[in-house]
Amino acid sequence: MSDTNTLPLWRSLLYVPATAERFVAKAAERGADGIVLDLEDSIPPASKAAARAALAAAVPIVGARGGEVLVRINRPWRLALPDLEASVIAGVTALCLPKVDSHHHLVEVDQVVGELEAERGLPVGRIRFCVLVETAKGIAEVRSIAAGPRVAGITAGGEDLASDLGLPEPDPEVLAPYEAAVRLAAREAGVMPLGYPGSIAEFSDLDLFRRAAEAGRRAGSEGGMAIHPAQVPVLNAAFAPSADEVAHAEGLLAAFEKALADGLGAVAYQGKMIDKPIVERAQRVLTTRDRIAGGRT
Repeated sequence: MSDTNTLPLWRSLLYVPATAERFVAKAAERGADGIVLDLEDSIPPASKAAARAALAAAVPIVGARGGEVLVRINRPWRLALPDLEASVIAGVTALCLPKVDSHHHLVEVDQVVGELEAERGLPVGRIRFCVLVETAKGIAEVRSIAAGPRVAGITAGGEDLASDLGLPEPDPEVLAPYEAAVRLAAREAGVMPLGYPGSIAEFSDLDLFRRAAEAGRRAGSEGGMAIHPAQVPVLNAAFAPSADEVAHAEGLLAAFEKALADGLGAVAYQGKMIDKPIVERAQRVLTTRDRIAGGRT
């Protein structure tokens, strides 16, 4: 389980193929909270070794402006092990683990990463995991997965999950209960729920993508993935508190604090009684605002 006080700010995580030098060169300028250097789906089998070899040069480039640097590795062990050898290096702050279907898998990856950190003089435990649950088995095991070692964030991978479930397409209504299960498991484990309904591949209709991202936030997610730079500002806006939300939270907390100072047992704000969960939500709004304003952590 992760410490909720040290979870990263991952409103937007932009995938960039590790071998795409042109995209790597501009990645730090896109405004994403994190860049995910991809060794998996965007890299054909014949180019896997080249992608691993490109990481050492790509990591400082994509992290040049202070954003998090993640690497998405492959799932089969014969690919995952050389991926880990290449990925556990200075500058990488997290690994994206695809198709995770058991707690045991995370324990094994954690052991390998810990060995590599120790061998290379890196702080042991610093590299965290962003987990993608993309199979029926993963959904069935999601509570134990979310509680696994190093997990900072977890999301349902709609495209792969739809395929594993035999769906003709990643229909948001059909996938909604599975995504809700992932978010619930994340909250239970104290880690970050990520994701939004619909397809990550939707970058031509940014209004549709915006509505999906906003729906994700209303459902409790704190960020999501992007495959195109145009999706990044949409995610950053959708997963940040609006000016109206901030103003409401500030006013509510001021009213609550005044009531406490005056010794009142109950207080109303804008026609509604204020109780503990309402106060906590307002505090969370301002904490998120401050983290965004103060830079990435």
